[in-house]
Amino acid sequence: MTWHFTEDSAAFRTAAAEHLAADPARNTAVLTLMDRADRLGWWAEPDGRVTGVLAESPPRVPAFGAMPVEAARALVFPAGTEPTELRGETAAVEAYAEASGRPWRPTVRMRLFRLGRLIPPDPAPAGRARVADAADVPLAAAWARDFARDIGEDPEQDFTGPVGERISEGRLLLWESPDGRPVSMAAVSRTIEGQARVHLVYTPPADRGRGHAAGVTAAVGRAALDSGAGQVLLFTDLGNPTSNALYRRLGYRPVTDHLGVAFAPVTV
Repeated sequence: MTWHFTEDSAAFRTAAAEHLAADPARNTAVLTLMDRADRLGWWAEPDGRVTGVLAESPPRVPAFGAMPVEAARALVFPAGTEPTELRGETAAVEAYAEASGRPWRPTVRMRLFRLGRLIPPDPAPAGRARVADAADVPLAAAWARDFARDIGEDPEQDFTGPVGERISEGRLLLWESPDGRPVSMAAVSRTIEGQARVHLVYTPPADRGRGHAAGVTAAVGRAALDSGAGQVLLFTDLGNPTSNALYRRLGYRPVTDHLGVAFAPVTV
């Protein structure tokens, strides 16, 4: 049993195709990152079967896909490239962190949900969903910065490009109040291996508590299903009971728990 690494996404797809396709929900982060990852890895059993995968995005932040805990324990990064952070299913992340011998701390506890039968919000919030357009990029980028700040990520990065890409591909929806004012947003990833993931669900503080997030989340989930996604997924922060309850009401059901950790710097 051993880990293999590559920077070539085509080689990774060839090696790990069966594993990725067997459970795209549990491999959603790797599927989303693999075409722009700095490093990709797969764990091969003695008979050649791939049973674990990871994708590493800059700066040294691997995302684990589905993998056995023994694969996580056996994972060793080359000296000088050890991760600064890590995310993945809780058991695998804890196994790697403990085996690494490095000081670490949890940063976020998440739950992956999968949409069953979509249940529209009842009562329906006032207003309507619409697909964002180029004129909405500045507003959506500002909201993305606020969203990053709310979840403890870096709000200083430039979100114009990522948000613009989602808007140009029709993957970001806004909820408008009856007077036409945008009051909430949600985006969805590209559909890969039949799965799409809802993200960037954000409502400014002044407009919360009116059901706008429920409206736009239901709308973007419906759009993903209509575009051909077989599975619609999303992650929630377990520290936010409001959002967890909302997504359950819309028909999302738990798949597995995830953990994010940060490591102390490696000293030599």
